[in-house]
Amino acid sequence: MTRKEKNLAAIGEAAKILGVSIDTLRRWDKSGKLHSTKSSGGHRLYDRQALEMYLNDMLSMAKNWALNASEIPEQFYCPNSAVFQTRLIDMEQALAVDARLQTLFPLIVAVAGEIGNNSFDHNLGNWPDVPGIFFGYDIHKHIIVLADRGQGILATLRRVRPDLATDQEALRVAFTEIISGRAPESRGNGLKFVRKVAAENPLGLLFQTGDAELQIAKESYDLQIHRSSTPFRGCLAMISF
Repeated sequence: MTRKEKNLAAIGEAAKILGVSIDTLRRWDKSGKLHSTKSSGGHRLYDRQALEMYLNDMLSMAKNWALNASEIPEQFYCPNSAVFQTRLIDMEQALAVDARLQTLFPLIVAVAGEIGNNSFDHNLGNWPDVPGIFFGYDIHKHIIVLADRGQGILATLRRVRPDLATDQEALRVAFTEIISGRAPESRGNGLKFVRKVAAENPLGLLFQTGDAELQIAKESYDLQIHRSSTPFRGCLAMISF
C-alpha cells in the first residue's frame, strides 16, 4: 500500500469515523458537502485529513444543523437529556485529567450542563421539529459547542414577560435578570449563572438565539449583544476555555 493510499479511507470506514450511514456519505458527496475521490475500480475514497477537519469544525456543523436540520455524526447528537448527561460525564472525565484545568473543569462542566439542560427543560413536549441537541467538544482546541432547534429564548420568556419584543431584549433579560425560580422562566436564572461563571473565570461565551448574538469575553461582565447575520429559531452556544 502506498503512502497516498494509507491517507485514504474507503466509504465504509469513513462512515464509521464520522458516525453516519454509507447512504448519507453518498448524499453528501453528490451535494458537495464532503467530496470523495474514486479508486481505479470506481469506489469512493475519502481523505482522512478531510474527515478529521470535518469533525473538528463543530461550530459550522452545529449551525448547519440548527438552521437546516442537516445530518450530523451521531456522536454529536443527544436525542434526550439522559444521553446528554452521559456524554457530559464523559466530557468531565476527559477534562479532569488535564492538570491545567484542575480548578476550572467543574465550572466548565456546570456551564455546559446549564445550557444543555435549558434546551431540554424549556422545549419539553414543545419541540417545533427536531428534538434534542447538538453537543460536541474539542479539548485540544478548548471549545464546547451546543445547539438546539427549539423555540428560542424570546418565546420562552414571553410566557412570563409578554412585553418582550425582540430577541435582543430577551437575550439581555435572560443573562441579567432574575425572574423567578419557577419553570419555564428559570431559563433566565440559569443563564445569569452562566454569565457569572464566565465573567469570574477564564471562560468565553458566544451565544445566539433568533437574530440576536451575545458575546462574553473571558473574565469580563460586559455583554456585547448585536444582530446576527444568520438568524434561526433555536439556540447556539460556544464555550471557550
